[in-house]
Amino acid sequence: VQLQASGGGLVQTGGSLRLSCKVSERTWNYSVMGWFRQASGKSRTFVAAVAWNTGTPFYSDSVKGRFTASLDRVTNTIYLQMNSLRPEDTAVYYCAASDNPLRYTDARSYTYWGQGTLVTVSS
Repeated sequence: VQLQASGGGLVQTGGSLRLSCKVSERTWNYSVMGWFRQASGKSRTFVAAVAWNTGTPFYSDSVKGRFTASLDRVTNTIYLQMNSLRPEDTAVYYCAASDNPLRYTDARSYTYWGQGTLVTVSS
């Protein structure tokens, strides 16, 4: 299983970006797709997740109301729409796949990871 993340870039404070993560195949029984981010010098943290079967999204408090996670089962692609971006959102963003829906905020429960895409928000 390969995950290919894209959509990062440079944006001003208050701007928007949409990240995409294409999953190469739908043969493994992953039940939740997650987005994590890692700022320079910091640990990787949970941003959002979406349950594959229901499309139900989950968010960290820091992005709730600004970010929207979604998925397209036809194309095996997940998305992260990021609005009202702030400088503190600057990080490398990773998509990941997990078969453990109960621990969707824990990076250790994710088996497959994309390569990351850099988001930079200027002040």
